[in-house]
Amino acid sequence: MTPTIYTYLLVCPFLFLAGLVDSIAGGGGLISLPIYLIAGLPPHLAVGTNKMSSTFGTALTTVRFIKEKLVSAKLAVPSVIAAIIGSSLGAQVSMRVDEKIMKYVLLVVLPVAAFVVLNKNLFSDEGKEEAVVNRKTIIVAAVAALVVGFYDGFYGPGTGTFLIIAFTVFAHMKVGVANAQAKVINVTTNMTALITFLISGKVLIGLGVAAALCNIAGNYVGSGLAIKKGAAIVRPVIIGVLILLALRVLGVY
Repeated sequence: MTPTIYTYLLVCPFLFLAGLVDSIAGGGGLISLPIYLIAGLPPHLAVGTNKMSSTFGTALTTVRFIKEKLVSAKLAVPSVIAAIIGSSLGAQVSMRVDEKIMKYVLLVVLPVAAFVVLNKNLFSDEGKEEAVVNRKTIIVAAVAALVVGFYDGFYGPGTGTFLIIAFTVFAHMKVGVANAQAKVINVTTNMTALITFLISGKVLIGLGVAAALCNIAGNYVGSGLAIKKGAAIVRPVIIGVLILLALRVLGVY
């Protein structure tokens, strides 16, 4: 598939919006992946190209957390290894699923991921200020990285949220600490899946790079804005995009 100017004009503004939304309240992937599908990309190309555009922003955020020494190396090492295994397996399974089946799988999974990401009641912020490294937390980190890594390789949106929930619920970390650990896993799963999709030719590189730049710009602008009611903006945007995707899949337009 060769993207047209229409593809760029549709995808790039929404990827900027996805970056803006992600910096305010998370959930940017629930905008970016559907918009690729709405633009007419087949599911495998949509997932692969979305990996390229999302990897850059996640990598920049991860570097920031590492520089601020918020990441525990003892937790990161087993998590990264598990994440590589899980994400590569997920990407391989994703590419072996028929395009038509994949489209309907995404249509079912998207609302579920949206519910989890937007349901802030699932988060617990009563944990410890620092990541306590012991056998339990290492096992939690590795298992979460493996399972959620598989999901990220197969699909993607909501990965960071699922990891944060795993760390806060099972490892009793505060959300900020859990977020830092989650970012290391998330960038690993993104990169691993991206490599797999690139090798298989399931990435539109030009579109992915343009979208990545717009996504980074959105993150930059969003992080510099003092938006008090970010969630009030995020919810209707995500719901609107999901409705458009449903109409697209059902052949309404």
